[in-house]
Amino acid sequence: MPLHPEIAKFLAGLPTPSEGPLDPVLMRAADETHVAPLEERLPLHAVEDVTARTASGEVPVRIYTPVEADSYGVLVYFHGGAFFLGSLETHDHVARSLAKETGLKVISVGFRLAPEAAFPAGLDDCYAVVRWAAEEGESLAWDGTTLALAGDSSGGNFVAAVAARAHDDGFDRITHQILYYPSLDLDFDVDRYASLRENAVGYGLETAGLKPFNAFYLDSGADPADPLVSPIKRADLTGLPPALVVTAEYDPMRDEGELYGRRLREAGVEATVSRYEGAGHGFVQHFSWIPEYHEVFAETRDFLGRR
Repeated sequence: MPLHPEIAKFLAGLPTPSEGPLDPVLMRAADETHVAPLEERLPLHAVEDVTARTASGEVPVRIYTPVEADSYGVLVYFHGGAFFLGSLETHDHVARSLAKETGLKVISVGFRLAPEAAFPAGLDDCYAVVRWAAEEGESLAWDGTTLALAGDSSGGNFVAAVAARAHDDGFDRITHQILYYPSLDLDFDVDRYASLRENAVGYGLETAGLKPFNAFYLDSGADPADPLVSPIKRADLTGLPPALVVTAEYDPMRDEGELYGRRLREAGVEATVSRYEGAGHGFVQHFSWIPEYHEVFAETRDFLGRR
């Protein structure tokens, strides 16, 4: 199907990108201007900012409790933003929707960003918070069952990398991994995936922008050949948690996500790949108010068995 008309309308109204190098400070400030006022956000039983004291240091997290209950399954969420953008605020609405639709207690991670924090600082923070959530299970009212990971774009990269790292460390408490249009191959060879050519221009995220947007992360010491940087390069995917991989029809990174899902299945991992037609990269963050794309949260709920 063609690009969704609401998305096409939005993209047509965007200003022409400015020339010159990217300025992370200015771009972060611009992102924050789009955050909804508190009174307009989805209400939940409780939303609390906490400092997680972890092996990686003190990491800010925001904990979303959907309803009052004696115990909860837990979902740890890593926001997107090409490893240098995004915050607890810019993705607050995503975390709220995840909590409401799944019924899980959601822990959103305010991990350190490139270029100020060199690789693997952000990844270390994410992994450490997952371990912290399991260790602090009693104080979080964790029911000891579901411990899921979810992330969008570069956050999906962190989901795959954390799941692999946990497996290698023998930490087996992670029950599910959910990757929304994940960035899994930071090589960016345009001949590697057809979607890099088919969706190169005109759908919001453009193929030519992948290198400069990810340069802050790569220049901080992240090697694209490292499977913790490009999780699709991991040779052995056996033993990883069941996965839901969500892709978008008009995303340059669509094919790497779908290939990862196939490789997981070939390795004996339960994996569902779900492509959202008419959508582009970032639709969970930017366009989940469109009913057919808000369904991604219901699909996540069903994947987690939280019906």
